Amino acid sequence: MKLLVLDGNSIVNRAFYGIKLLTTKDGRYTNALVGFMNILLKLQAEQNPDEVAIAFDLKAPTFRHKLYDGYKAQRKGMPQELADQMPVLKELLADLGYQMVTCEGYEADDILGTLSAACEARGDECVLATGDRDSLQLIGPHTTVLLASTQMGKSVTIPMDEAAVQEKYGVSPRQLIDVKSLMGDTSDNIPGVTGVGEKTALALIQAFGSLAGVYENLDDARIKRGVREKLVRDKAQAEMSLTLARIDRAAPVPTEPGAYQRTQPDAAAASALLTGLEMYSTLEKLHLEAASAPQQTAAPLPQTALQPLTQAPEIGRVFLYFQQDAPIIVYSENVYTSSIDSEAFLDLLANDRVQKECFDAKAFYRAALRAQRHARGIVFDAKLAAYLLNPSASEYSIAHLAGAYGASPSFACADAPDAPCLEPLCDALRSACAQQGMESLLNDMELPLAEVLAEMEHTGIQVDKEGIEAFGRELQAALTAELAAIYEEVGYEFNVNSPKQLGKALFEDLGLPTRKKTKSGYSTSADVLESLRRYTPVIDHILQYRTYQKLNSTYVEGLLKVIGPDGRIHSTFNQTETRTGRISSNEPNLQNIPVRTELGSRFRRYFTACEGCTLLDADYSQIELRIMAHISGDEHMRQAFADGEDIHRATAARIYGVSPQDVTPAMRSSVKAINFGIIYGKGAYSLSQDLGISVKEAEAFIQTYLGAYPKVKEYMDATVAFGKEHGYVATLYGRRRVLPELASSNFNVRAQGERMALNTPIQGTAADVIKLAMVRVFRRLRDEGLRARLILQVHDELIVECPLEEQKQAARILGEEMRKAADLSVPLVADVNSGDTWYAAKG
Repeated sequence: MKLLVLDGNSIVNRAFYGIKLLTTKDGRYTNALVGFMNILLKLQAEQNPDEVAIAFDLKAPTFRHKLYDGYKAQRKGMPQELADQMPVLKELLADLGYQMVTCEGYEADDILGTLSAACEARGDECVLATGDRDSLQLIGPHTTVLLASTQMGKSVTIPMDEAAVQEKYGVSPRQLIDVKSLMGDTSDNIPGVTGVGEKTALALIQAFGSLAGVYENLDDARIKRGVREKLVRDKAQAEMSLTLARIDRAAPVPTEPGAYQRTQPDAAAASALLTGLEMYSTLEKLHLEAASAPQQTAAPLPQTALQPLTQAPEIGRVFLYFQQDAPIIVYSENVYTSSIDSEAFLDLLANDRVQKECFDAKAFYRAALRAQRHARGIVFDAKLAAYLLNPSASEYSIAHLAGAYGASPSFACADAPDAPCLEPLCDALRSACAQQGMESLLNDMELPLAEVLAEMEHTGIQVDKEGIEAFGRELQAALTAELAAIYEEVGYEFNVNSPKQLGKALFEDLGLPTRKKTKSGYSTSADVLESLRRYTPVIDHILQYRTYQKLNSTYVEGLLKVIGPDGRIHSTFNQTETRTGRISSNEPNLQNIPVRTELGSRFRRYFTACEGCTLLDADYSQIELRIMAHISGDEHMRQAFADGEDIHRATAARIYGVSPQDVTPAMRSSVKAINFGIIYGKGAYSLSQDLGISVKEAEAFIQTYLGAYPKVKEYMDATVAFGKEHGYVATLYGRRRVLPELASSNFNVRAQGERMALNTPIQGTAADVIKLAMVRVFRRLRDEGLRARLILQVHDELIVECPLEEQKQAARILGEEMRKAADLSVPLVADVNSGDTWYAAKG
């Protein structure tokens, strides 16, 4: 028989600190629960035990506390975020049929010791899972410890047996008790012998076998005089520490075979609990499903099915979603499936008399466009509503959301299991959006934007394939030249892309000073290489080589892979990915097209207008700083924008106490760093890194800045205070971001939450403004009957492709609608330029 015993408190602590804070949409913490279940299920899969016991500590004092008042006296209480999860974890484990064990007066370690002793007595195998090295003393012929540890910043599990302990410490597992009696343990506040550390304690036990052996041989020449004096002075303390360190292996807990056999899980209770906690991946790992109603089947969508929809609106509401690539249509508990090119389905999409509620409206807009038609009458998108309500969710699916929002189906469908959930889910999400004041955000911004993004994806942007290929050949030649220069400097050929080989070349063969070590050897990261530039010219060649390689692999080869048959790139724009509301893109990621270097910015030359057309480009000028001026209400910052001043120059003049014309480039550059640093919630340390100054100087710089713009300081303080009180912050348009980090008892986590609280209202409002501008530009181009089309959005920049004869009108529309997208107390500036390539239009 094989028994797996988990040290519950140790494992849950590792889970809690090993996973960033996770919360449900109503603010309940779940990171410890998620982590603990991941560890438990992984251990079960790897060990395949016959029984599983999970030991927990009780709050009551143990025999060790009674022996020594100082035992664990310095321990801080459990963080509230973890304490809140403990009863929930135990409820979940009980629902799943696991046997938990506690014992008043004893610790979980003692339970581990007792169960392992019982197994050894029977000749059974025992595996102890813990992060506490104290349990290593329990290792024996039948007992193995799976020691949870951290190596190179990653969580690992180290199997420890007798040989492993002997190899690592040079003593037997039982002798570790004696080692601790000498060296003590600061985490448990076991005193040991003052002044004796691990190295000395190990040497003493290796030499004399035990604490008693040490004291029997105090006059041995191997014990130095200073150590001897410490041993004599603290003998009583050492003997007490021996008792404190020894795990009791006779705690009064059940030890008989079968005591820790899992009982039949209460699947319904576990499923309900996990669903309410939004722990969907755990549900899947446990293969748990909620009970369902009697099943019906989905019928093919006939053309005649549309007639009652259009002729008798009282039939009911119509709901649409995609199951894989097949559209599913639901109304009045009728479920239909269709092919994407079915005329019946396309007619339904195009029929504006039928109001349709969707899950992922963009997919339906795209489906209609592929058939050269337009979707009409889409009035709700459950996926977008769910994103607004919880932008931090790891995924959005009908099944998971239905569980999270209590959307219980009134019927079931075998062929389309999500179909019965869609109507109650739409109702629940619509109600939640209304309660949180996000109806307008959904109806006037996100839902219309879905149509805009679908059109942009469908239209795409033309690229110069031959130009990209030629640039690739140029980069390959540059790569070859840099490689030759690297080999010449080092003296031999090697794989520059191998960190191990590069580390050997730099730090062993060239003798450069080492900086960081990794698990596999020397670190050759960019920051390490930057710090070595002054020692040898080879570093410049390596950095340049990496630049060329990145440009070639990511952008040349990456772009060539995704050019469509029409010679255009059709990127996918993601509306539900970022936590601040920004749009992202992939295949390819056009948000990351390089612009900071001359070489990288050349890629914009290969994005071109089609024949007879031009590209119009408009980019908001310093929109986030303008939003800061508006939100904070700072008169000085507002006035600078109202007067059309260079905000960085104006800020430098105020901070340095000089006239604007006397501001030097260095002054302006440093102030630019703090202007944007404030927006992104940077502190003194980050600013010091940006400017190459001390943290103290950076802190003084920040204080001077906030003194020059006092309303900015008031905004920062008020925003963090609001976030801490309400648990979230919001943009000007009501977009919320929940920040459980603000309530963390961990300083670093809380500081991160404060940075996000400062950044989100600014960056999120900027995202909202660009989205509104996209909707306005798209609609006005369409309403005025132009062929011009919005084809690309990158950060705060919009690109329109238009026929040459429409250039003047389209440019006017683009500029006007971007400038009018938001009613701020400072002007929104967006100048429009044109050109036959993106590079030329960028100006």
